[in-house]
Amino acid sequence: MSKMIFVSLPVTDLKASMAFYEAIGFKNNPQFTDETAACMVWSEAINFMLLTHAKWRTFTSRPIPPKTSSEVMLALSCDSRDAVDAMNGAAAANGGTADINPIEDHGFMYTRDLADPDGHALGAMWMDMSAIPSGDKVG
Repeated sequence: MSKMIFVSLPVTDLKASMAFYEAIGFKNNPQFTDETAACMVWSEAINFMLLTHAKWRTFTSRPIPPKTSSEVMLALSCDSRDAVDAMNGAAAANGGTADINPIEDHGFMYTRDLADPDGHALGAMWMDMSAIPSGDKVG
């Protein structure tokens, strides 16, 4: 089996969260979706499991953080600067929040951060590795 990652996120409204993630480019995998959870696919190796609060609590007793917190930010690579802008626009149009942090434009790397309807932070990013100035560190 190839290595994969499944990012589990507690959500307040499963259907709205599924619509949000579909709008920013994820596809639903119905094989792992029911009324308590939805598997949203970003790539062959990266999946987000959207879990109702009740389902989340079957995995852990740790509290669900408020939507104003930032426990982690997940960067999602996009094919172009325009795709970064489109993801940010789709986030704002589908219950999320666009530009939760200032836009970063380093020429070879362009990022815009957004939040889903539950406040989970995501970074839409594009990078041209061939345009990184020699000797510069990225990060």
